Amino acid sequence: MKRLITILVLLIMSSCHFGKNGILVEIKNTSNETIHNVTFSSDRKTKLEIEKIKPNESVEEFLDMTNNQKGDGSYELIFERENGKKEQTGGGYYTNGGSLDRKVICEIKKDKVLIQFMGTVY
Repeated sequence: MKRLITILVLLIMSSCHFGKNGILVEIKNTSNETIHNVTFSSDRKTKLEIEKIKPNESVEEFLDMTNNQKGDGSYELIFERENGKKEQTGGGYYTNGGSLDRKVICEIKKDKVLIQFMGTVY
């Protein structure tokens, strides 16, 4: 029983990026076209860059905000559609250089972008 509890604790800690300053970012492409040059950022130095995401695919990565600016700010998503149109949207909020949430899901649809923040940390 102790062994099972130890394994569960280790799995939970490793999946939550325990102790790291940042946010888990999931970007879903539910449009019918490939999106290119995807960037999710909290400041100029702190960003995730993904070359492309095909239709009905998603990418999940951890945005490490350890070296983020120590002030307050918001997140930004920039990407390019197949027709070359560049789109930019912002949302969310971080304070003192750290995320207030555990995860963000960005869903890119044919004509809009939905952003949902989850798991507020207090």
